[in-house]
Amino acid sequence: MNKASLTTLVLLAVAVGMGCPPKNKAKIDEAGSRSDGATGGEQGGVGSGGAGDRGDVASGDARGLKTIYFDFDKYNLRDDARRQLDANAEILRNNSDMNIMIEGHCDERGTDEYNLALGERRAQAAREYLVRLGIDASRINVLAYGEERPVAPGHDEESWALNRRGEFVPR
Repeated sequence: MNKASLTTLVLLAVAVGMGCPPKNKAKIDEAGSRSDGATGGEQGGVGSGGAGDRGDVASGDARGLKTIYFDFDKYNLRDDARRQLDANAEILRNNSDMNIMIEGHCDERGTDEYNLALGERRAQAAREYLVRLGIDASRINVLAYGEERPVAPGHDEESWALNRRGEFVPR
């Protein structure tokens, strides 16, 4: 069994064991309103850095690479994410032998397919920014997990904000 299948089975078992409500497959906007429309409506404007601003709780790996966060249903880089990417680029410049994987993650809202695509866009946005800062593109791979690997198990805005992230994993 591959790693993704195992992860899916574990998450499913946890969800069933916790008695979670069925997943809402409709898009939900910031105000909590449902939209059953077929389009995802990605928006590229600058994020507000408001309620979802989690730069203060950024986690990272042992080499100092820090996680970045995204606004709901967006893949554009907020100001706090750009600052963190600047710091991550400096670490990469100082460790020229380090290659990384950028993992794109989403919160639980939206379909699996939509969230995988959004996670991919988030990881790609971070990669493109690092490349513009002079990091060799061959050192950076991207991988989308969508909603499969949440760091916060809740079903509220605080948890969702922590799960909308890009993680940097040395490889």
